[in-house]
Amino acid sequence: MTRKERYKFLTDYFLKEMPDANTELHYNSNFQLLVAVILSAQCTDKRVNEVTPELFRVYPDAAAMAQAEEFEIFEYVKSVSYPNSKAAHLSKTAKMIMNDFGGEIPSDIDSLLKLPGVGRKTANVMMSVAFGKAAMAVDTHVYRVSHRLGLVPDDADTPRKVEECLVKNFPKDIIPRAHHWLILHGRYVCVSRKPKCDKCPFDEICPKKLENSKLE
Repeated sequence: MTRKERYKFLTDYFLKEMPDANTELHYNSNFQLLVAVILSAQCTDKRVNEVTPELFRVYPDAAAMAQAEEFEIFEYVKSVSYPNSKAAHLSKTAKMIMNDFGGEIPSDIDSLLKLPGVGRKTANVMMSVAFGKAAMAVDTHVYRVSHRLGLVPDDADTPRKVEECLVKNFPKDIIPRAHHWLILHGRYVCVSRKPKCDKCPFDEICPKKLENSKLE
């Protein structure tokens, strides 16, 4: 099976079985989505969703969070990974949103990357989920699944290279959903240590490139 055929096989399957795939993070605004995605770095969505209800009750928007000190935000996020740095990022990001962007979340990647705590993966999530743009965020799940299923060549050994390959091969209008398809498949089926191949709808076409499929 060629790589092009592999993409079509996956796309056809997911369009039928998971047409409305979306993030599992809970949020009610673009600002809350940004906060949740920053908190989700090296942390589970489940944990983030346990933390954000109270955090968003106290700081529902950038204007409210911009008034908070880092130590105040820390009290609400201390159970996530790297809470000190994330509290600092959230405080600084909220202030920058208010001071530099008029209280609105910027919709272009260059501006998003200026926000503290926002790397390319987070920026692409915002571009895709918040603004519906053809952006592909590559986390450990996307990186792993892309390699194992043969969606990317072996020399796509960085998140940026994987991103560029996926964006090139998935239809533009599919990319925002494809991001979630790959994440969810990696989270629940093609897991890191013991992939559930017996439950995988792609087992018959999977080249099972298990070596070097982890993002270090």
